[in-house]
Amino acid sequence: MSDHSPAHPSARDGDPSGGTGRPAGTVLGSRLRRMTGRDPNERHRAATPLELLFDLAFVVAFSQAGGQLSHYLADARFGPAIGGFAFSMFAICWAWINFSWFASAYDTDDWFYRITTMVQMIGVVIVALGIPPLFHSLAEGHYIDNSILVAGYVVMRVAMVAQWLRAARQDPSRRRTALTYALFITIAQIGWVGTAIAHLTIAVAVPLSLLLFAVEVVGPYIAERRSGTDGTPWHAHHIAERYGLLTIIALGEGVFGTVTAVSAVVEEHDWTTEAALLVVAGIGLTFGLWWSYFLVPAGPILERYRRKSFVWGYGHMLVYASIAATGAGLHVAAYVIEGEAHIGTVGAVLAVAIPVLVLCLSIFALYDYLVEQIDPFHFWLMAGTAALLVLAVLAAVWGASLGVCLVLITLSPFVVVVGYETVGREHEAEVLARRLA
Repeated sequence: MSDHSPAHPSARDGDPSGGTGRPAGTVLGSRLRRMTGRDPNERHRAATPLELLFDLAFVVAFSQAGGQLSHYLADARFGPAIGGFAFSMFAICWAWINFSWFASAYDTDDWFYRITTMVQMIGVVIVALGIPPLFHSLAEGHYIDNSILVAGYVVMRVAMVAQWLRAARQDPSRRRTALTYALFITIAQIGWVGTAIAHLTIAVAVPLSLLLFAVEVVGPYIAERRSGTDGTPWHAHHIAERYGLLTIIALGEGVFGTVTAVSAVVEEHDWTTEAALLVVAGIGLTFGLWWSYFLVPAGPILERYRRKSFVWGYGHMLVYASIAATGAGLHVAAYVIEGEAHIGTVGAVLAVAIPVLVLCLSIFALYDYLVEQIDPFHFWLMAGTAALLVLAVLAAVWGASLGVCLVLITLSPFVVVVGYETVGREHEAEVLARRLA
């Protein structure tokens, strides 16, 4: 994650796999390959089938976090809802980040690498199973029950530390970096195990968790700057694609939430105008958010300015949390339509509108960070987006139906889409041309 990473010689016209599609490296026997690092300038680098399989484990994790958030929001238990969701989403996103950046730099696609990836997938599923007890413990208010979630992390970290130790042994030029990663992961995990065993009260657990979050986040930053070269050889376009793919995974929660919500409403009340509007809102909103996210090409800028990877990479945790929260808000809307929620139409509208606003602000903030300028054009787009969201909330206050309010929210990201498709693309091309010159 530094400014420039060394390129390794390619086997065939920039393809280090020699045209086989597999990573280059000395074969050690039994199809093991020396983990010396991938070429950060490798041409046509794309996500592998194994990475796509790994991402599927996060479908369950996002669903669990979103489902718990919607349940507690509908019951008007806002403290446990927000606290549990924030903790869960950090755990989910951090697990994915740990794997994906390592894979971008050191994917050997041999049997040992595949087995450790499978072990990490098992850990992700265990983390997902630990999310409901975490929310429940926060609602009870006695202590934080993160034991199952931490157990999942132990499983993942055993595999992750093994991979970093392998890289330390087989990539001498980055030995200090790999060992630093292994050290910080181990220290943080020991801390998390301690919190799980001690059954800490919420008052004690919250500040201690924040401290451990800081250790997790600072570790990679320190590790990348201890390398004898220029950091791990992650691939900018590959990383941008990987983040985009997880965005789609997270958006899938919105589609899943729509189907689940509408199914429950139709089963209870048959097809109504509200149910139809909920379908339009769920799919339309998901599509609009997808369109908004992929308007910004991050790969070329990350390739040119590798030091920007930390803020951009970590900032996506807010993006993913906002997307998952939007899907949860649609669940809340279904609870309200069914008459099973303790919050009314205004609460349901806020449950969708707030994460949509946070997501749009996050997308623009990351773009402005990449290009190192605050674009006045974005203020107009955000003003239009915010105006529709405020109008949706006001409409709920004035007595409009929930379906109508959700349609107004659905239109909000399309302000950005229309602005970019009519004026913004040429403007963006000029900004990127100056930034990459």
